[in-house]
Amino acid sequence: MTQDAPHDPAAHQPYGTPEVPRVAVRGEARLEVDPEIARIGITVTARGTDRRSALDDLTRRNNTVLDLVKSYGEPVEKLETGAFSITPELTRHGRAERVRAYHGTVHITAELNDFTTLGELTTRLADLELTRVDGPWWALRPTSPAHGEARRQAVLEAVQRAREYARALGAELAALVELADLGAENAAPLAMAAPAGAYRSMSFAGAEEDTAPPLDLEPQRQTVYAQVNARFTMTPPRL
Repeated sequence: MTQDAPHDPAAHQPYGTPEVPRVAVRGEARLEVDPEIARIGITVTARGTDRRSALDDLTRRNNTVLDLVKSYGEPVEKLETGAFSITPELTRHGRAERVRAYHGTVHITAELNDFTTLGELTTRLADLELTRVDGPWWALRPTSPAHGEARRQAVLEAVQRAREYARALGAELAALVELADLGAENAAPLAMAAPAGAYRSMSFAGAEEDTAPPLDLEPQRQTVYAQVNARFTMTPPRL
């Protein structure tokens, strides 16, 4: 015969009891920190009167871009090729399906952790033939310590807030009952969409005779936000 567990009336009372009252609070934290990485989008294009010439030009320009980015070594954390397309352009007049030209496009994404290198690389890329550069998109890594610090501060604020409520009633906090994480996510996610504060996209049809000076880019500070709900029991208040 098993022994029944001690009956705790407060355990089945989500709002507590007069003997064991509860206090529910929300803790929040918002940090402004420097970005850790930046992404740029690179679009390489080519146009030719026949498919083979367009493809050859696109391949050559794509290889030039990849070799340039790879030459920077460790500052480049990621280099990925996205969409690739070769599209025929038909003549506007006439019933026959006559091809006027072929357009080729390759989209590349690069992620860097050195912002001095970023300014130099974007300038050199924009100086290449029929190459467009978009960005940068500043971000924190998902494993950034800033996320943990924001969560820690949110919990500390919840405890402090609950303690102030309890002391206002002449009581003290007794125990933590529940801690619910409502999400401590970077307000500026690592995504290539809606780049706030990024510099304008650049598109050049050909290289300049003189090498352009490197861009002086000012990193956009990132907002890290954390929020938790917490429930505590407290000693009976002195009313």
